[in-house]
Amino acid sequence: MACVLETPLRMSVLSEVTASSRHYVDRLFDPDPQKVLQGVIDMKNAVIGNNKQKANLIVLGAVPRLLYLLQQETSSTELRTECAVVLGSLAMGTENNVKSLLDCHIIPALLQGLLSPELKFIEACLRCLRTIFTSPVTPEELLYTDATVIPHLMALLSRSRYTQEYICQIFSHCCKLRHWHSCGFKSSPQPLLCANGPDHQTILFNHGAVQNIAHLLSSTSYKVRMQALKCFSVLAFENPQVSMTLVNVLVDGELLPQIFVKMLQRDKPIEMQLTSAKCLTYMCRAGAIQTDDNCIVLKLDHDLKHAHELRQAAFKLYASLGANDEDIRKKIIETENMMDRIVNGLSESSIKVRLSAVRCLHSLSRSVQQLRTSFQDHAVWKPLMKVLQNAPDEVLVVASSTLCNLLLEFSPSKEPILESGAIELLCSLTQSENLALRVNGIWALMNMAFQAEQKIKADILQGLSTEQLFQLLSDSDVNVLMKTLGLLRNLLSTRPHIDQIMSTHGKQIMQAVTLILEGEHNIEVKEQTLCILANIADGTTAKELIMTNDDILQKIKYYMSHSNAKLQLAAMFCISNLIWNEEEGSQERQDKLRDIGIVDILHKLSQSSDPNLCDKAKTALQQYLA
Repeated sequence: MACVLETPLRMSVLSEVTASSRHYVDRLFDPDPQKVLQGVIDMKNAVIGNNKQKANLIVLGAVPRLLYLLQQETSSTELRTECAVVLGSLAMGTENNVKSLLDCHIIPALLQGLLSPELKFIEACLRCLRTIFTSPVTPEELLYTDATVIPHLMALLSRSRYTQEYICQIFSHCCKLRHWHSCGFKSSPQPLLCANGPDHQTILFNHGAVQNIAHLLSSTSYKVRMQALKCFSVLAFENPQVSMTLVNVLVDGELLPQIFVKMLQRDKPIEMQLTSAKCLTYMCRAGAIQTDDNCIVLKLDHDLKHAHELRQAAFKLYASLGANDEDIRKKIIETENMMDRIVNGLSESSIKVRLSAVRCLHSLSRSVQQLRTSFQDHAVWKPLMKVLQNAPDEVLVVASSTLCNLLLEFSPSKEPILESGAIELLCSLTQSENLALRVNGIWALMNMAFQAEQKIKADILQGLSTEQLFQLLSDSDVNVLMKTLGLLRNLLSTRPHIDQIMSTHGKQIMQAVTLILEGEHNIEVKEQTLCILANIADGTTAKELIMTNDDILQKIKYYMSHSNAKLQLAAMFCISNLIWNEEEGSQERQDKLRDIGIVDILHKLSQSSDPNLCDKAKTALQQYLA
């Protein structure tokens, strides 16, 4: 069998995922309500962090059924709540997922759910609405289609801290300045606001947003305070009416501007400081606050001047904290808007901030769970690829290290990265004079080639070129050499792939293998090279390149008797693949290998004190007896 360079974890194959997806959907139609409920709960657990599973369920028609169950008054509150949770999880996948949910008219169904008296169900609906409305593909206008929605949301603000957090987040994402030229959806229950209608800020303001949200700034929940603050920043943006109103609003006996200034203090989170600064800036521009107010102006200048330094220090701290501890990494990512802040940091004008943001991302990318969830939900690979297009070497080194992790087999980001032209970029990195970039470039290609389709492998070989591949195999740095051998080993897996690649590159690969086995290299390098030979020996036609090369056969024989057990075992894999008697031509190969003394060595190894060598030798000898 071909020896494939293993990666830490494996995902289920697509066929298995598709089959299980069908099973989940079928269970939604069971006549027993309890079985339907359990089916929805199992579906919820299955889609967490699994975008392929989410896509399959959507394609198989899970969404209309979930929405049906959610809207049925005969459904239990628990079932309706779980349906809302699953729909929210589906919305946290790709943008195409959100588009599919919108096509199924999910927003009217969820808004209708807010009329329920059950708080848990209301919170689940709001959480799902929050996820959908924060997606860039969701038109903000959908929140304002029905004129009864905004006042009802205002009324729900008093229900719990979760309704407060989610509603404020929805408002802050759906409060845009608009310049409309036409209007109308056919058959809308209420006409959409048109060009001459009130804008989002005015609608929210007229329904008491300022008064209803102001008291949330004194909430015991940081998330609620932060979302309320963001609401005020979007309400006040280029809006003198709102800004003038905010000046006179009292919260626990304190004017709002004074509260905003307190939120600028250095002991407050950076996000809170910057958002408070926005609120005060918009109020100053509107003339609601005098620009010569020393308390405000000096504090604004100070914070804006040091914003980059603060963000750089924060990213560095998070990178250090999350470097070696999975629990800490999880806590960091669960921090409110952390991934958004990191993604924004990747496009900062300050090189130092950009570098520290990439380092933070690299630290967090060591988490398998986060690669499958948060990294995919926030499409982290997109800004990372932009960073790799044009950045100083110090940023490129960390960014390319992060990309290596995003290209591991279990990472959902692998496929879109491939589609974005990463092969060409990585191949160019292997030609860099910077050693770290060469290592990362070939390392990323090695991860990319693991269990890849033949086209991807062909694209890698074409992108590298034979000349560059063998330049890397002769690199003076052992890390570059090892990763290049790892790439070759992953390319030469799966019999059709092995035969195809060896038919076009066989001569050069055999030359490189010969040179490495003859050279002064360490045990690990030679072991990796012998494993490549074992993969070649697993090919249908490729194995003849070994059998017709007496020099290679003698080298395999030599390493079977080597003093190092690792090299002996790797050489044994080559022999086993060559003599397997179920394959065509095995008798001729067995005879030739017997003639050069391989069987004698196998007999000696069958008496070895090393159990692995002993078992492998006995298995090989059985092929001669069969």
